[in-house]
Amino acid sequence: MNLPGIDDVRAAAARIARDTRRTPLHPFDGADGILLKLESLQPTGSFKVRGAANHMRALGSQLRGVVTASSGNHGQAVAYVANRMGLPAVVVVPETVAPPKASGIVRWGAEVIRCGTTAGERLDLAATLARERGLHVVPPFDDPLVIAGQGTCGLEIAEQAIDAAVVVVPVSGGGLISGVALAVKTLRPQVRVVGAEPQNVARFAASRAAGTRVTVPSTETVCDGLRVQQPGAFPWELVGRYVDEFVAVDDASVLEAVRLLWQEARLVVEPSGAIALAALLGGQVVERPAVAVVSGGNLDPALLPSLRPQEGTVPTRGPHKF
Repeated sequence: MNLPGIDDVRAAAARIARDTRRTPLHPFDGADGILLKLESLQPTGSFKVRGAANHMRALGSQLRGVVTASSGNHGQAVAYVANRMGLPAVVVVPETVAPPKASGIVRWGAEVIRCGTTAGERLDLAATLARERGLHVVPPFDDPLVIAGQGTCGLEIAEQAIDAAVVVVPVSGGGLISGVALAVKTLRPQVRVVGAEPQNVARFAASRAAGTRVTVPSTETVCDGLRVQQPGAFPWELVGRYVDEFVAVDDASVLEAVRLLWQEARLVVEPSGAIALAALLGGQVVERPAVAVVSGGNLDPALLPSLRPQEGTVPTRGPHKF
C-alpha cells in the first residue's frame, strides 16, 4: 500500500494554495487552554476542500469531468474545485442531506443526485455514474492524494501551535485524522493526536479493539458528516502509526458545543465540526494546551431552536462539564 508521507503533504500545500485558505488558530474564550483550528472558514465551509483540491489539481488535464459521493461537505468541495477548473461535476448525496449543503453544491454548478441514506449506497451509485458517463471518481477519504491534502491542516497546526500538548480531530472515514496525524506526529512527535467519534458510530474505536477494520451498524447521530460505517483502508494504516487514542462523544455534548460556539464565541459550526471541542469540554481529553479542529461550519438552520439554553439557565464561561 503506497501511503502518503510528509513530502506529499508539503507538495499538496503548494498545489492547493490557489483554492484554499490558511485558516486561523483562534482561542476559545469558554475554557482556558483550548485553541480552535477554524476549518469552517474555508471557501466551502469545511476542511474537505483541501483533499478535493489536491486530488483534482494533481490529475489536472487528465480530468474531463468528476463525480463523488458525499454527505455534503466533500460534495461542496468537489463542486467548488470543479467550477474553478472548468469541469462538469456530479455529487451523490443522501436523501437526508442538510439543505445548506445541497444548496452549496448547486451554487458551485454541480448536479446533485439523492440516493439512500448510507455511504455505501452513495459510493455504489457514484461508481455506476462514473462508468456510464466517463467521469472520474473523487474519493471522499480513502485516497492518498485526498489524505495528503487534508494533512495540510496538520502542517499548519504544527507551525501555529508549537506548544500544543494534544490535537483533537473529528473522525468519520479517517481522511482528516490520518492526514493531520501524519503531519503533526512527523513534525512534533511529542504531541498527542486524538480522534473524536460520535458515540453511535465509533467505527475506529471498534476496529482498534478488534485489531482489524470493522463495520458498525448504521445509526442516527446529529453529526451528519461523521456517519461512515467503516474506516478507510489508507486511513486505517496511517492511524495505526500516528493516532494515540479515539474517544466517543454523545450527541447532547456535541449540541452543547455547537451552542457555546454560536452564543459565546460567535462562531457558526455544524455538529460534525464541533465534536472535537465537545470531547475537550466534556473531559474525554484533558491535556492542555489543546487544539480542536473545527472541521465544518455548514450548520442546518433547522437545528437552531434546539441550541437555546433551557429557560432559567444562565450561560457560563470557564470550564464546562456536561
